[in-house]
Amino acid sequence: MPDSTPPQRGFGQMDLGLTDTRPKRVTLSPGATLLRGFALDQAEELWRALTPVLHVAPLRRMLTPGGRQMSVAMTSCGTWGWITDQAGYRYTRTDPSTQAPWPTMPPLLFQLARRSAAAAGFEGFQPNACLINRYEAGTRMTAHQDKDEGDITQPIVSVSLGLPILFLWGGLQRTTRPHPILLEHGDVLVWGGKARLHYHGVKPLEQGVHPLTGPTRFNLTFRYVAQATP
Repeated sequence: MPDSTPPQRGFGQMDLGLTDTRPKRVTLSPGATLLRGFALDQAEELWRALTPVLHVAPLRRMLTPGGRQMSVAMTSCGTWGWITDQAGYRYTRTDPSTQAPWPTMPPLLFQLARRSAAAAGFEGFQPNACLINRYEAGTRMTAHQDKDEGDITQPIVSVSLGLPILFLWGGLQRTTRPHPILLEHGDVLVWGGKARLHYHGVKPLEQGVHPLTGPTRFNLTFRYVAQATP
């Protein structure tokens, strides 16, 4: 839990008590929209809602198919959870650590994902998976596509809590030079349609302490999974 350490580098305008005059809505590319501060008024409730989820399905650093341990700690809630191991990347209905179903997605998270998608132009989003990522200082996510869901007609909704991070928004080819954009506490990023398979990642998280999440950043990504996986 957060301690009394003074805030360190990496805080944005809102964290410093300054007036944020930036636009609340930014189009990264057709189909990709940043909703600045969209979840800010619910951030503390979201944080509390995560507690029972993380108790039932603790965060863990999974192995990639190549046998490397991921730097980001992950878990899931909802009907489906995303996992990786030597058998590959996939969604499962049960947590391989416990063989029990993944925790139910809290209604607060479900409704936020739906509202965010609608605000970005994707009405009727019905997320059935929420990936929960915890970033610590130095952890990052390399460029990748979200394509394991079996249905790319539905958008991805990504919610940021805690320390800010530089998000890298690329194109449909891995070789496309990514555009960096700062994601801060309470920001929501939605991409779908023509942007659904754009490559994306984040730069290593800088050291800092956030009043809500301490020395970490949490990212919640909501998806609709259609494939029939055991």
